[in-house]
Amino acid sequence: MFLRIDRLQVELPMPDEPDPNAAAAVQELLGGRFGEMSTLMNYTYQSFNFRGREAARPFYELISNIAAEELGHIELVAHTINAMLTGAVPDEGAPPAAPLSDLAGLRNTHHFLNHGATALVANSMGQPWQGDYVFNSGDLVLDLLHNFFLECGARAGKLRVYEMTDNPTARRMCGYLLTRGGVHQVAYAKALEKLTGVDVGKMLPVPGISNTNIPEAKQFHDQGLHKKLYRFSPDDYRSCGAIWNGTHPEDGSTLEFVDGIPEGGAMPDLDPQPTIGVPGFDLAEITDLAAKLAKKV
Repeated sequence: MFLRIDRLQVELPMPDEPDPNAAAAVQELLGGRFGEMSTLMNYTYQSFNFRGREAARPFYELISNIAAEELGHIELVAHTINAMLTGAVPDEGAPPAAPLSDLAGLRNTHHFLNHGATALVANSMGQPWQGDYVFNSGDLVLDLLHNFFLECGARAGKLRVYEMTDNPTARRMCGYLLTRGGVHQVAYAKALEKLTGVDVGKMLPVPGISNTNIPEAKQFHDQGLHKKLYRFSPDDYRSCGAIWNGTHPEDGSTLEFVDGIPEGGAMPDLDPQPTIGVPGFDLAEITDLAAKLAKKV
């Protein structure tokens, strides 16, 4: 079962103005082959389908625990996209006028045509995320090796999206995920070393640029987030510490298995977009109804 907490994993500032083309680029980190949907669903299905769980519990729990963190990463990317789309729709005008005409030339008009100026389950070109991005062979070494590769590809994607936009909201999100994705790279490298004796950590970082060279990632590195594996469960996944221990392969710092979740940041309250009827054309009526329902709780 999943326990959901109504906070983002990290504080996310709202941008000063909309940036829908940057939002289209960030979509790659949500629904691309190496995006957060892929990391989530790979690890989730590997945990669902894990055979011999009791005999190999530390490895099962590591995959399950990282899957839980990835669910929060999808949430963070989606809110980054939503923040950059907020305000792109003009506040006035209604059919038969054409208040959305200025949006017709954007990279991804589906954000506005079909999704209420919010995130898609798709990549930067609008292609929907695909189930065949999930790799689950059942062979533990092979799956862990794939997961290490997947995290390396995800890191390359974050670096390129970072280079594609200077939007501060997108860059903060990228900096955080570069740091946390680096944790997952090290975790899978450690797991492979425990199983095979091969020091996979000697390959890191992949791609070969340190997070300390990226200002938005360095701030989280300096807070020690690169060496912390959180336990995303009130009572379970305690055996992850049997794998997440020793030193970090890049800087030699001592790895920490944290008994709890990140402090996180407040969930943004996205402004309505009344021109396209989000959340409804009569917002006052919806607000009044929500207030009445709240009093009954």
